[in-house]
Amino acid sequence: MSVQLSEDIKLLQQGVRDFVEYEVEPAAMEIEEKDEIPQRILDMSKEMGLFGLSIPEEYGGLGIGMVGKCAIYEELGKTHNGFTTVIGAHTGIGSVGIVEMGNEAQKRKYLPAMATGEKIGAFALTEPSAGSNATNLKTTAVKKGNKYILNGSKHYITNAPIADVFTVMAVTDPSKGAKGITSFIVEKDFPGFHVGKIEKKMGLRGSHSAELFFEDCEVPAENILGEEGQGYVNALKILANGRAGLAARNLGSCKKLLDMCMKHAEERIQFGKPIFEQQIIQHYLAEMALDIEVLSCMTYKVAGMVDQGMKVIKEAAMVKLLGSEVYNRVADKAVQIHGGIGYISEFPIERYYRDARITKIYEGTSEIQKNIIAAQLRREYR
Repeated sequence: MSVQLSEDIKLLQQGVRDFVEYEVEPAAMEIEEKDEIPQRILDMSKEMGLFGLSIPEEYGGLGIGMVGKCAIYEELGKTHNGFTTVIGAHTGIGSVGIVEMGNEAQKRKYLPAMATGEKIGAFALTEPSAGSNATNLKTTAVKKGNKYILNGSKHYITNAPIADVFTVMAVTDPSKGAKGITSFIVEKDFPGFHVGKIEKKMGLRGSHSAELFFEDCEVPAENILGEEGQGYVNALKILANGRAGLAARNLGSCKKLLDMCMKHAEERIQFGKPIFEQQIIQHYLAEMALDIEVLSCMTYKVAGMVDQGMKVIKEAAMVKLLGSEVYNRVADKAVQIHGGIGYISEFPIERYYRDARITKIYEGTSEIQKNIIAAQLRREYR
């Protein structure tokens, strides 16, 4: 699929490509070993405007559309996924709610600092009893005067340890089910709110998630995001909006893996010839290239639909499902092509293999995406 990018986006894309190659990639092993993103990398990201991709120019961001954002995400996907996740969680689900559903006062209060990376955003929906079943939330919000009092907890919240602004889903009317959920903008310094322990994960080193606790947490009534009772709908919109972006990040990682596999296949000599000469290796590479091409076409198709304001519930679920499944298939073949080297942690293939696994779980599991697709199909065929 031919993607038409503006000259401004092309320049930014090239800048990000150079940044990834000359700054982030050389620090990848440092990120793995220390489990943190070097401050110099974050500072350079802020200077480039990477934290403001989704935020309109009037609030200090770059204000680029989904197609342009996917082009940038694709470049970011070609490097350490932990670093990419810090950026992606902020510019995606961490800030898009305020951009799309915030009122003017909320936008002016929060977006300028979020655009520069001075304040980091996070999205808080998942709970111990409410992951895939988001309507089973236990966190409550009771109005008292001009405030809401929140009680409950969240877990697996990406960027939680470094975030300043949280989009939080809580139940305001238990009798209404999904229609009784409301979304709030919660600041890290609000009374009664605190971040719990950092969760140790299989991959995504440098990108941290943690528990959140609300103990009579006081949230001003003006911090309701959208309308009361629209929190579940807001959550679905926020997640759907970000799925093309997540697919683009996966696409970049897949392209990087294919590049490394092609290089290895030509250089690795077995039985007196490059392993590329082995038909099974050629088949692996051909399957990887086919998967990548299909993912690229669908990613930019859905991104274009988002930019046109089209309904993308089904397509967003499809591209998220495809992106995560393709990434895992490509990473698995990359390990096989590299053999023992692919299993050794001092080489990057092993890191991509571990990092790929979470993509089938976070922001909606592969199974949940299939449920969404099937539900939309049923509506269409009825």
